[in-house]
Amino acid sequence: MERSSSVRLVRWSEGDFELLVACNSAEMTAHLGGPETHEQLVSRHRRYLGLERGQMFRIVLDGSTVGVIGYWETSWQGESTWETGWSVLPGFQGRGIAASAARLVVEEARAAGRHPRLHAFPSADHAASNGVCRKAGFTQGGEHDFEYPKGHWMRCNDWSVDLPLSAARTPSGEHPPSS
Repeated sequence: MERSSSVRLVRWSEGDFELLVACNSAEMTAHLGGPETHEQLVSRHRRYLGLERGQMFRIVLDGSTVGVIGYWETSWQGESTWETGWSVLPGFQGRGIAASAARLVVEEARAAGRHPRLHAFPSADHAASNGVCRKAGFTQGGEHDFEYPKGHWMRCNDWSVDLPLSAARTPSGEHPPSS
């Protein structure tokens, strides 16, 4: 049952470190090379807080934090683009929350401008994350090998969605600042 009207995104903040800890179980990281060390989580949290191009969010459902999602700048096939990824806590999976959050993050990336596409690269054998991409309106572009994390090779699907650049762009090509 999808409950998109009650799913919202809240910008990542200093107090969100414990969410990274909660998402770091063997179950939650099985398709990502396994759990990270405490030091790696601290580093990830700092990267999320200092992200200059993109934004990380807590996924909130009816006032409860249920996961994490975001978008960030990456290089794909020799070009800069947006990438997204997410984690939804086990007790909230299977309810359409990740797909709703993914649709919201598409709108965030579209509003940020800068890139005409947003990509997601779930493991090819991760049926749930590939389903999120499909339900959120992404188009599959084939399978590719990725090294993530460093030293761990995985087969991923390249899903993407077009982000038509807004007519509200300034002559310099940049979007006006959002409030």
